[in-house]
Amino acid sequence: MSGGFDNTMKKKSNNGTQQLIGIKSFSRNGLLTTHGELVFYLVRPTNISVLSQESITTKVRDLTQLFAVQPDLEICCLDDCECFESNKEYLKSRIEEENNPKIRALLDKDHSFLDSIQLQMSTARQFLFMIRLRNESNENNFANLNRIEKAINEQGFDAERADKNTIKRFLSIYFGRTIVTDDLPDIDGEIAVQKWIIPD
Repeated sequence: MSGGFDNTMKKKSNNGTQQLIGIKSFSRNGLLTTHGELVFYLVRPTNISVLSQESITTKVRDLTQLFAVQPDLEICCLDDCECFESNKEYLKSRIEEENNPKIRALLDKDHSFLDSIQLQMSTARQFLFMIRLRNESNENNFANLNRIEKAINEQGFDAERADKNTIKRFLSIYFGRTIVTDDLPDIDGEIAVQKWIIPD
């Protein structure tokens, strides 16, 4: 009984975040997952608040036509910057616990500052079209991906295929990394941490 239990625990302990979310590695075109290869097209957003109703209707029609031409496209909408919710919750709890009125006032100012930043960035979004590739040759993939990018742009969307650095950036934001830099490692863990270790 104990041997079986130990084996089960060992198997579970080997399941990292990478396995849990199904990502195997970066691929030539995007991300290699347990359900095929994911390729992302980064779409430049349009501020519809300055568009007329007729222009908005045209945009909706363009999107409908795009899905008629390419029905296997998927849409992703992600934050384009870090989220401050956890920091705001922490400050809120500190304000409730703090007895010193001067410190409470400082904490309240910090909370208000984060509120103002979040309000300024509340419209910061990035939009992506995503396609899943399954068991196709590299030659077929190349032609297919170029055709999809052309179809997206022909329907009035300003899009380009996301490169490796772009994919790492939006994955970092999605999974709550607090600091997003331009030089992100491929592996987030022990190997990546070694880069920042200062020798004695």
